[in-house]
Amino acid sequence: MNTRTKMLTSTAMLCAIAYIAVAACRIPVVLFLKYDPKDVIITLGGLIWGPMTSCFVSVIVSLIEMLTISETGILGCLMNILSTCSFACTTSLIYKKKHTLAGAVTGLFVGSLTMVVVMLLWNYLITPFYMGYPREAVARLLLPAFLPYNLLKAGLNSGFTFLLYKPVITALRKAGYLATPVNASGKRHLGLFLFSMLVIVTCTLFILSMNEII
Repeated sequence: MNTRTKMLTSTAMLCAIAYIAVAACRIPVVLFLKYDPKDVIITLGGLIWGPMTSCFVSVIVSLIEMLTISETGILGCLMNILSTCSFACTTSLIYKKKHTLAGAVTGLFVGSLTMVVVMLLWNYLITPFYMGYPREAVARLLLPAFLPYNLLKAGLNSGFTFLLYKPVITALRKAGYLATPVNASGKRHLGLFLFSMLVIVTCTLFILSMNEII
């Protein structure tokens, strides 16, 4: 299988998995806002194949979502693309420039911060149109609703992405989709692994408490 065919196959696979993630795993968080893990899949694609892969998959999956399961139309599609790209493309761009563990951690942190800022701004601008909320009401919800939602989303995305990157890239190398570097290391970073687990557990508990499950 040549490189171009592998790339097309991998991109199609990412689109399919990301769509399944959003269709089957949407979890209510606060108000009409729901979390799904598609950004994790799209970010992994960007870390492996570059930020343009993240952008392309984000657009494709958001369009399919709009045509099948979404009730928010073109504006909801736009918000999905902005949210995913601000996190996934930022993370993978930084990692592409600094292809190290520190680069990955920095990318996830900056990607999270970028997504939070971008979505606060765009929720203020766009939510009144597609949800029918007065802008004053949206402004009052920015800190108590939209900010914690995006922080929780960023935390879960970052934690899952960090935990899954190594197993995914190892599986792709074994399957022949990626070449194995001569200096590839199997070293595990226990501290960051435990921190990622702590972030995921903390965010999950917050979501459960916000839904009055615990």
